[in-house]
Amino acid sequence: MAEVLVLERVSRRFGGVQALQDVSFSVGSGEILGLIGPNGAGKTTLVNVVTGVRSATAGRVLFEGRNITALQPYQTARAGIARTFQIVQPFPDLTALDNVAAAALFSQQGMRPSQAREFAASQLEFVGLGQHADKPAHTLTLAMRKRLELAKAVAMRPKLLFLDEVNAGLNLSEVDNAMVLIREIARRGVTIVLIEHLMKVVLTVCGRVVVLQNGALVADGTPKDIVNDPRVVEAYLGKKYAQMSAVSR
Repeated sequence: MAEVLVLERVSRRFGGVQALQDVSFSVGSGEILGLIGPNGAGKTTLVNVVTGVRSATAGRVLFEGRNITALQPYQTARAGIARTFQIVQPFPDLTALDNVAAAALFSQQGMRPSQAREFAASQLEFVGLGQHADKPAHTLTLAMRKRLELAKAVAMRPKLLFLDEVNAGLNLSEVDNAMVLIREIARRGVTIVLIEHLMKVVLTVCGRVVVLQNGALVADGTPKDIVNDPRVVEAYLGKKYAQMSAVSR
């Protein structure tokens, strides 16, 4: 499996806070990789470093063999990296269609506005929002805005897609629908890194999982390996629980 993304000893410091510390792992072409960890573990910071929102203070980020460590967000987008945001913030007064068209125009040089709108319409159909294309974004429900965020991301025609807490705030039925969409995006040939707190989602859709704690990578393996790893149990439930769990096995 060819490596799409490689992180080599990536670190990021904010003043006296070490948000990422010597993080190294790779993502293979076509993978759905889960990226998990407690709040404050460094997951979103890692995405920000890869996508150029924040710069790494040490280490390298390689995308398809190219060093992208110093690129700006618009450059990583045009290279083929897209992301969703944990807190969705579409342009509230623009229609769903125009929100997606704007994403397409941002990432694809040379695309005409008419082409972008036509392409945006197909992406809204894909995520199940076709009938809401002409509605202002602020009138959509949270679940619809989450789907709109997905449509904006796939409209950028990414090779690598970071999905940051796309299921946060959704009910069980909406989460099930989101998992179907994630798998369908992967079937289109998009490599996915899924930042997620819902272990049901991670265990269902991810073939491999990496775990961050306090900015450091503490585990990397299959979902089954991860849920049985005492370091992961400790990260989520505390050291005392991890020791009790180890004794009981």
